Amino acid sequence: MRRILITGALGQIGCELANRLRQLYGDDAVLTTDIRQDLTEATLSGPFRLLDVTDGNAFYEAAQEHRADTIIHLAALLSATAETKPMLAWQLNMGGLLNALETARALGCQLFAPSSIAAFGPDTPKNGTPQDTLQRPATMYGINKVAGELLCDYYFHKYGIDTRGLRFPGLISHAAPPGGGTTDYAVDMYVNAVKTGKYTSYIDKGTFLDMMYMPDAIESVIKLMEADASRLKHRNAFNVTAMSVDPEAIAVSIRRRLPNFELDYGIDPLRQAIADGWPDAIDVSAAREEWDFCAEYDLDKMTDDMLSSLFGKQLYGKKGAILL
Repeated sequence: MRRILITGALGQIGCELANRLRQLYGDDAVLTTDIRQDLTEATLSGPFRLLDVTDGNAFYEAAQEHRADTIIHLAALLSATAETKPMLAWQLNMGGLLNALETARALGCQLFAPSSIAAFGPDTPKNGTPQDTLQRPATMYGINKVAGELLCDYYFHKYGIDTRGLRFPGLISHAAPPGGGTTDYAVDMYVNAVKTGKYTSYIDKGTFLDMMYMPDAIESVIKLMEADASRLKHRNAFNVTAMSVDPEAIAVSIRRRLPNFELDYGIDPLRQAIADGWPDAIDVSAAREEWDFCAEYDLDKMTDDMLSSLFGKQLYGKKGAILL
């Protein structure tokens, strides 16, 4: 990676990944793009361009003019939102990915396209979910992700495009608000613990889901993209995770710092049904063996950093912070 284009750069992953890549490769080396523009660091610290990823010509022009050798394609409609707008999800998630792949093919770019634990389904083994296993998701988002994994494999085998990807678990971050995912309750819980001292979870107790703190997710993307290609057997959909938790486990971790934190439940049937179809805990041995994946943050270490960061934003009102 030397000249990088990021789509969906103002989303939860993109804003932090853009900042990290600019630290590593230089501000001008990273072109951030999104369908909207704001005044956060992702748009102000280096080149930014408005881009609708469903416009293939505009996608190609942006990558060509930037002289990109790497595309990190993050623009997508996430799980819960996709389930309420399935046709839009298909058009954006699949149309945008095809345009990313075709641009990468035309320009010879390396391509990162994220997958998700949503690519699994109700019949997938729930615990120790293997790297290679049954994938029959019951949501539009999950269907998009399975199709995306296969498309990236196809472009690698047919055209030799260096496609790589991760099956992300729920990602927890204090830098940007969540964007319509099923695991967003975890971020909301930390924000409300600082803001009000209480939270009503839309996911039920005992619903275990894989999670990862955003710094680990960012470093995983970079490590995979810089990995020796000869080691990669799976390439496009590596299982990665740092912990398997339910709302009660997060609440217990929060109460180490905020003993009076209150958690109750108001279950959202849509998001609960989605979560029930996902694994409890996935196996990451392929990522460890093929590119030395290792997560730094466990639940308590993540909680301490989340709360410290959120309290700091509440006190000092940093630009781009979640408003508390």
